[in-house]
Amino acid sequence: MSCGSVQRSTRFLSGIHLPFEWNDDFYEDVSNFEQLNIREMRGMAFDFKKEYKEFYMPKNKPGIITVPSMNYIAVRGSGDPNMEDGEYKQSIGLLYGIAYTIKMSKKGTPPEGYFDFVVPPLEGFWWQDGIHGVDYAHKENFKWISVIRLPDFVTEAVFDRAVSEAAIKKKTDFSKVEFMLYEEGECVQCMHIGSYDEEPATVLLMHEYMESQGYVLDITEERMHHEIYLSDVRKVAVEKLKTVIRHPIKKEDIK
Repeated sequence: MSCGSVQRSTRFLSGIHLPFEWNDDFYEDVSNFEQLNIREMRGMAFDFKKEYKEFYMPKNKPGIITVPSMNYIAVRGSGDPNMEDGEYKQSIGLLYGIAYTIKMSKKGTPPEGYFDFVVPPLEGFWWQDGIHGVDYAHKENFKWISVIRLPDFVTEAVFDRAVSEAAIKKKTDFSKVEFMLYEEGECVQCMHIGSYDEEPATVLLMHEYMESQGYVLDITEERMHHEIYLSDVRKVAVEKLKTVIRHPIKKEDIK
């Protein structure tokens, strides 16, 4: 499935604050999910961050990478991501609800090819329609796609079953969650360490590096500003937050 067909800016978004607070009863078991992930990381569960360090643990200096096709669960939305009980915060709970339903299918009838895995980190694609840069005075204009990567054994059929099971167990509507296959292709990326508000400095270094390597920025309707959130803002000091920033690129046409 395509990542979207809406019109969007050809400039990057950065400095987006990622909230990790759930006050609704539906999200009260998220802490249990986190503890489960910690226990699994100490065991034999497949950990995407460790096995694919080139995608999740890049150096804090820019590099060029080709990102292959991957499976995701996704929720699309719009609005201020910091709004209490807003659409963005609700999307996070929906994603984790499906991700852990798939993970815990090992206790029932696991899908063909199943292997235990640590649920990968939350990721996000961001833009503002008609805005060159970021208009922080109007965060209500943000458009976003929140995603979590899935193992390759997760097909649309496996996903559909997980949605049905989660809806029954949680008594919650998961219809906003979709299965998404996305190939990001050639990108420039960098590990940003520190406040989200300081991301523009890292992005500038990324763009300078790509240009030195003969590339130009290729943000389009199908290729977007991408962030991967590796830190829990509730537990990590602002100056130590780790965020992977990734921008699509293409070789510069030389005439």
